[in-house]
Amino acid sequence: MALEITDSNFEELVLKADKPVLIDFWAEWCGPCRMVGPIVDEIAKEYDGKAVVGKVNVDNNPEISVRFGIRNIPALLYFKNGEIVDKQVGAVPKSVLAEKLDKQL
Repeated sequence: MALEITDSNFEELVLKADKPVLIDFWAEWCGPCRMVGPIVDEIAKEYDGKAVVGKVNVDNNPEISVRFGIRNIPALLYFKNGEIVDKQVGAVPKSVLAEKLDKQL
C-alpha cells in the first residue's frame, strides 16, 4: 500500500528520502485517479525497500499541490535527492510508471 503523503510529512518522506520517490497526486472525485490508484499500490508493494511510493490527496493537502503546480490529476511526480526528475500526467499503464521509476533506481 502506498504511503499517505500530507503537507506535514512531505519534507521528511519525500524531500529527505534516501531512495527514489514516486508520488501520485489524486482526488476521490477523479475517475482516472481511481484507475491509477490500484496500480500505484501494486508498485508500492513491488518496490518496497527500493523506492518510496506515496499518494497525495490534493483536496486535503493544497500546500503541496500548489508548491508543485499540480493543475491536472492524476499527476505522478518522480523525485530523487529531493528534486523532481520526471513526471507523468494522466492515466497510463503500469509498465509506463514502473519504467520511469526503474530509471531512478
